[in-house]
Amino acid sequence: MNLIYNSENYSVVEYSEDAEHEALRFGGYEITDKAVRREWFIGGPQALSFRHGVTELIASEPSIEEIDDFLGQYDGCMRQSVLLH
Repeated sequence: MNLIYNSENYSVVEYSEDAEHEALRFGGYEITDKAVRREWFIGGPQALSFRHGVTELIASEPSIEEIDDFLGQYDGCMRQSVLLH
């Protein structure tokens, strides 16, 4: 587990690939929206797609606001309440 992004609005934790657990076969990401205290775990093929999107975004040397905007597109998927973080 590795914290790869942390702003006032969002945090992103990356989980390493783990062939013994199907959800982590391709690695995974936990995205947390701090304002609404919700999170979403992305695993499997969705993790690959997210990683690709992040790689493209980082190549453009984005501002924190642009990264937060990118993560904001996942707000509708964040349904799990954050109880302890």
